[in-house]
Amino acid sequence: MAKNKAGYAKIQFCGEQAERDGLRYFWVDTCCIDKSDTVELQHALNSMFQWYRNAAKCYVYLAEVSTHKWDADGNSKWDLNLRDCKWFTRGWTLQELIAPAIVEFFSKDGERLGDKKSLEKEIHNITGIPRRALQGSPLSDFSVAERMEWIEKRNTKYKEDKAYSLFGIFDVHIPVIYGEGGQKALKRLRDKIHEDYLCLAKLWSADPRDPRHEKERIELAKGGLLADAYRWVFDNPDFKRWRQLSESRLLWIKGDPGKGKTMLLCGIINELERPITVNGGNLAYFFYQATDSRINNATSVLRGLIYLLAQQQPRLLSHLPENAYPSDDAMAWIVLSKTLIKMLGDPNLKVTYLVIDALDECIIDQQKLLGLIVQISSISAHVKLVVSSRNLVQIEEQLATIARHSRLSLELNAESVTTAVEAFIWHKVLYLLRLKGYDSGMENAIYDYLSSNADGTFLWVALICQALGDPNVRRWQILNKLRAFPPGLDSLYARMMEYIGNSDNADLYDILDNPEYLEELIKLCGSFLSLREQTVYFVHQLAKDFLQGNAAHQASRDAFGWVFPEGMEDVNHVIFLRSLNAMSAVL
Repeated sequence: MAKNKAGYAKIQFCGEQAERDGLRYFWVDTCCIDKSDTVELQHALNSMFQWYRNAAKCYVYLAEVSTHKWDADGNSKWDLNLRDCKWFTRGWTLQELIAPAIVEFFSKDGERLGDKKSLEKEIHNITGIPRRALQGSPLSDFSVAERMEWIEKRNTKYKEDKAYSLFGIFDVHIPVIYGEGGQKALKRLRDKIHEDYLCLAKLWSADPRDPRHEKERIELAKGGLLADAYRWVFDNPDFKRWRQLSESRLLWIKGDPGKGKTMLLCGIINELERPITVNGGNLAYFFYQATDSRINNATSVLRGLIYLLAQQQPRLLSHLPENAYPSDDAMAWIVLSKTLIKMLGDPNLKVTYLVIDALDECIIDQQKLLGLIVQISSISAHVKLVVSSRNLVQIEEQLATIARHSRLSLELNAESVTTAVEAFIWHKVLYLLRLKGYDSGMENAIYDYLSSNADGTFLWVALICQALGDPNVRRWQILNKLRAFPPGLDSLYARMMEYIGNSDNADLYDILDNPEYLEELIKLCGSFLSLREQTVYFVHQLAKDFLQGNAAHQASRDAFGWVFPEGMEDVNHVIFLRSLNAMSAVL
């Protein structure tokens, strides 16, 4: 009798195809859930998205499509029938399309039509679902309104299922109550989503810096991310060992200033994100900056990592207590560190990667942070970390016990770094070529000088190309200006300080009350300073070290004496008085 039922052919096909693919088990939602058991039904509906996410493959059997029908010219037109398939109009099939990494489509004749990747254009045109979602981008990248649109034109047998079929799309858990009606079910779903977003909003209000935006800002400020400048790391034995071995949980990337550590980590994040998230894993990251008080302390990394993890997996918000938000004091560190530990120890958490850049630029509570990293590395084999820093003894001592066999030294990989810098130089020279209209002789001269003197340092190349790109530098001045830049970052900063000191703008103090003039003055010091959101920052920690007299070069101490002739305390006092005067004028 069962063989005569409409769905039997689909079940038979699924079993036979699973056997052909070497799979031991297969599951069909229409017959593998006991809907008379409310407990089982509740569990199934709340877990189904994850089941699909964990599946090796998802088969879609399209009963309306036949590959054995031909037109007058002898061509099969099965692709024209895809739009008419009911599968694309059903509510529950949305998660079958989004969740699995591999979705394969078959005709009613059992012939493979393609998969989610090869049919991406057709699926996008039929469903309106963005290609990025089909490719496995984190669902948190799409707004609530966008995801709600995906279900609007789909139908379900029971009205409530239009809301219930979205549990996995929003990663929420709510009770299943058939009979409550579609509108009430949708309202409860929206209320739960809103509750999670309020929780995230509180965390955001305590530190309104989304690490994703910070990453974008860094890449933009550095002229974009160049794949040829970071891809070498994926062939590095230390990196491959960390990625492949479950017992290797921490990778410490260390190197001298200006060696490209931050952009290297940006590249690692970009390359890892899709394969991690498409399989249901998580990727969270944070970029320290010593010159920004909002992101130079240990607590800020906790907020950033927790925020990104909760964005990707809202269920983890259950580990966040009510008092985690208001302050940035010692209590916030205690509460948030415990919260992060609980999140990473969640039994339902899949593989999670944490990336933290510039540990050395954590100015406040650095030892606490290093201790937490050591603790996290022992929580679970599902949690892996990548951290970066300068070659500092205090960091080496803290991480020695866990990073002994998992450290990647840029100095020990000088050949790979030099090759990456060469690619970066070509990228910059081609940019200058388009900007200034150089001939081939000028192009080669610039490349040769940069290549001969870069010494594997991205920052040195970037600073010189920034100076050469100045609109006030004429083409006939290029070579003389280029050869005036000495090798080495300290020597280069010394030359730039000399240039600033000898310029007509060296002693302009009276313009500081005019924001427009001040902005122009900061641009003249572009090798040292930048202006973002009406706040002045150092372009790099090395620039700050140089001006504070902490660099090895004698010119660094000379620069300190020029900037702070009466000492740093006297300058701070002047800034304090000027700030009081400014506030008095507006209050």
